[in-house]
Amino acid sequence: MFDINTIREDFPILKRKVHGKPLIYFDNGATSQTPTQVIGTIVDYYTNYNANIHRGVHTLSQEATDKYEEARIKIQKHFNAKHSYEIILTAGTTESVNIVASGFSSILKEGDEVIVSALEHHSNIVPWQMMCEKTGAVLKVIPMDDDGSLQMDVFDQLLSNKTKLVFCNHVSNALGTINPIETIIHKAHKFGAYVLIDGAQACPHIKPDVQGLDVDFYVASAHKMCGPTGVGILYGKQELLELLPPYQGGGEMIETVTFEKTTYAGLPHKFEAGTPNICGGIAFGAAVDYMNAIGFNIIQQRENELLAYATEALSQIEGLKIYGTAHKTSVISFNIEGIHPYDIGSILDKLGIAVRTGHHCAQPIMDYFKIPGTVRASLSFYNTTEEIDTLVAAVKKAKMMLS
Repeated sequence: MFDINTIREDFPILKRKVHGKPLIYFDNGATSQTPTQVIGTIVDYYTNYNANIHRGVHTLSQEATDKYEEARIKIQKHFNAKHSYEIILTAGTTESVNIVASGFSSILKEGDEVIVSALEHHSNIVPWQMMCEKTGAVLKVIPMDDDGSLQMDVFDQLLSNKTKLVFCNHVSNALGTINPIETIIHKAHKFGAYVLIDGAQACPHIKPDVQGLDVDFYVASAHKMCGPTGVGILYGKQELLELLPPYQGGGEMIETVTFEKTTYAGLPHKFEAGTPNICGGIAFGAAVDYMNAIGFNIIQQRENELLAYATEALSQIEGLKIYGTAHKTSVISFNIEGIHPYDIGSILDKLGIAVRTGHHCAQPIMDYFKIPGTVRASLSFYNTTEEIDTLVAAVKKAKMMLS
């Protein structure tokens, strides 16, 4: 049973006030809030077994190592990776993407082609542009339609034997569109291309099965999934992770070092140079446990109900336009005619409501719609219909004040 009152008790920040008003948090697309179960894990680490991992024989080091590797296994099982060493613990989605882009910079050659979708976050555009600058590869783009869906017929035309890599987000952070990644992966593989899926915005709402998808690389961040900032994952098929060169040199990622030659460690340590975010990795495992205890089917059902309720209510406001009406999850991006989104967001903040305004690190999407940005209300399972009612009333008030 989903008891919203019990769930909200897990999130202490939801009890605070902003500008004298109860906090209503609708910026989950940027980062989710953290439950006491995960916070307790962080406190426990620094209180009881704070030590470096993989290097010490003393008790604290062994305990920290065990907890860190247990978290890796939890994450492996959550994403259904075949091996735990296919889960590389990183600083987050952005670093995960850059590891792959850096690796392929030494593999691609001039004239090779890579494909990216028009719905991407900047972190799934810029690293590939940098890779193309280094290699002479050509970047091509799957265009979007007015409803925020990808033009899959054009994707078919872009694919060729020159295509080496395809990059696409699972869910658009700016519009909430759920992309047909199964189809994208299947079609790309027919041409021998590898596929990286940016799952940062999907993983709070959808439980991906990387083996079922047959995806080559999948990336995500803990802080979107009730976990801490500064930690995420790169999943890669074993043979591809072994193909790519190390991303950074240093401690932990080596097997042997001499001044004549260095040999590299096996997976996953090959891509985990230096002291990692140990506490963050352990807390990521706790966040995965927390969300799975609720159940992703229940989370999806809850969030779909909230999305439908909010969409209906906001749509009744005259002059309000919602961007992105394709099959989607948990995000409503909107503007009010004649009013800058920043001005709306500022008034909502004064009323205790946290939303995101701007281009959401997705400028090409805003350019497509010929707008400077949107107001984005992004929902989570711990939000309520009462909070949505307050948002709608606040938007109406902002419109009246600014018109």
